Amino acid sequence: MIKGDPMTKTIEYFLEYVKIDTQSCEDTDKTPSTEKQHDLAKLLVSQLKDMGAADITYDSENCYVYASVPAAPGCEDSPVLGFIAHMDTSPAVTGAGVKPRIVENYDGGDILLNAAEKTVLSPADFPELKALRGQDLIVTDGTTLLGADDKAGVAEIMAMTQRLLTHPEIPHGRIRIAFTPDEEIGAGADFFDLSVFGADFAYTVDGGELGELEDETFNAAGAKLTVRGRNVHPGSAKGKMINSILIAQEFHSLLPVFQNPMYTEGREGFFHLDGIHGNVEETTAQYIIRDHDRTLFEGKKELFLKCADFLNEKYGEGTVTVEMEDSYYNMKEVLVSHTHLMENACRVLRELGVEPKIVPVRGGTDGSRLSFMGLPCPNLCTGGANYHSRFEYACVQSMEKVTEMLVRLAECYAGN
Repeated sequence: MIKGDPMTKTIEYFLEYVKIDTQSCEDTDKTPSTEKQHDLAKLLVSQLKDMGAADITYDSENCYVYASVPAAPGCEDSPVLGFIAHMDTSPAVTGAGVKPRIVENYDGGDILLNAAEKTVLSPADFPELKALRGQDLIVTDGTTLLGADDKAGVAEIMAMTQRLLTHPEIPHGRIRIAFTPDEEIGAGADFFDLSVFGADFAYTVDGGELGELEDETFNAAGAKLTVRGRNVHPGSAKGKMINSILIAQEFHSLLPVFQNPMYTEGREGFFHLDGIHGNVEETTAQYIIRDHDRTLFEGKKELFLKCADFLNEKYGEGTVTVEMEDSYYNMKEVLVSHTHLMENACRVLRELGVEPKIVPVRGGTDGSRLSFMGLPCPNLCTGGANYHSRFEYACVQSMEKVTEMLVRLAECYAGN
């Protein structure tokens, strides 16, 4: 299965990286949000040195890694192409003690991940598994996430780098690579140094199943709702008590019922109640607001504020307050001026026998913010699936093909 495959470095790297806990944390204002992300960063720096990469820069304060593959002879004047992946894993499920295993020649049926917990990865729940029959899957033991998001991307970029450095006959311009922290909490681009990176354009390698390409993300905002009430003994509360919990519930009822992640797909936006905490005196609720269309996005934010105004008019000024901040915007606005990036990715996939599928990201990537910072940056697939869950898996053959795609993309810009 893996033996004899010329691209085995991809899987070797991946199996090594997923065993390193790099889970990020939302409840901090530090960068990186967790010190353990440095563990992977330091390993990558060491491996890059060993393989002979150039211009290695380790931001030991903020946990960014940058490096170069020098241009092949005769390609020194080519555009500088970049590849980026993030090192952290999601706070949603633990990334400590990951025990990956390879299911060889998958038979298309249920995969028992953990007998004690009766955890099963089943095509009944995840129908896309059926298309992977006969291939080799990397899965968890059912107690952790796997970390393919985005250590699959990290491994694929590292394998590409190793291949280009050991095969100088492959034509390519100067290649820049970068690995970032805290993408999962929306902070991956906070301290990304564009002047150090120095690429003309780049790809993030942070997508899903083989063939999926993404040049469109949500426009995104976060909102904190605070409701202030008044608590008195319930036996004498008539006309006096103001129950902040009930007002928070009333606020949520004013939002469109079906503009909710439970009911939306494709380019449909939503309001998502992500957390709530409170008592009669005070309740806080965290929301995220999303839409691919900028006009609809602005309309959603306006509606959110109008709901607060309505309740303040009903219960008294200051009962409800909203803190709202935009997080990122749809990178499509930038990438429409750089169509060659998606065109080349589609062409390379077809050359590899894979039909590309351009899909909108129902979320964001580092590329969302990087594109607006001046680095056009669509997103490529990695070969993983079921991210942020105990049912996460990656396909060996898909990951190997992604590595080949990166190599061929590097060739695309040789001499251009």
